[in-house]
Amino acid sequence: MPHYGPQENFASVATYSRLFDAPPKHTCEAARRALLSQGYLIQGAAPEQVEGTKHFQPDAESHLQVMIRVVCVPEAASGHISLGFVTAVQDRFTLKKVSNSASLGVGAIGSVSLPMTAGSEAMIKVGSETIAEAAFYDSFFDLVRRFLATGDFAQE
Repeated sequence: MPHYGPQENFASVATYSRLFDAPPKHTCEAARRALLSQGYLIQGAAPEQVEGTKHFQPDAESHLQVMIRVVCVPEAASGHISLGFVTAVQDRFTLKKVSNSASLGVGAIGSVSLPMTAGSEAMIKVGSETIAEAAFYDSFFDLVRRFLATGDFAQE
């Protein structure tokens, strides 16, 4: 039997999508500018899709990475209205100590072994989840609307 996340219920709530009074390429360009304005690195951009990531380090032992993907599709036959879908995934990493050990044999003395230990640290992924807070998406969509209203691409 498949397992689903605790919040998976395919309701008609519009947390992850909004209608925009602009063609898909303009909506995605506004989304790209919104991501750039908030410090996201753009990983990929196409006329109808954009993806960006941003890194956070809340403390010395942990690291967060947020990846946002926006897909823009036409909603009206005229192509002047688009639907923007946004999904944000947050990956959590933590610092783990890894110890390595080795032994050194000295052949002239016999079978004497000296243990050699060394430690290193590595960031290990400890969790990943889709951000589900409506306020997060509301603020992103508001910023996209502002860029659509002020962008010179809106006059094309």
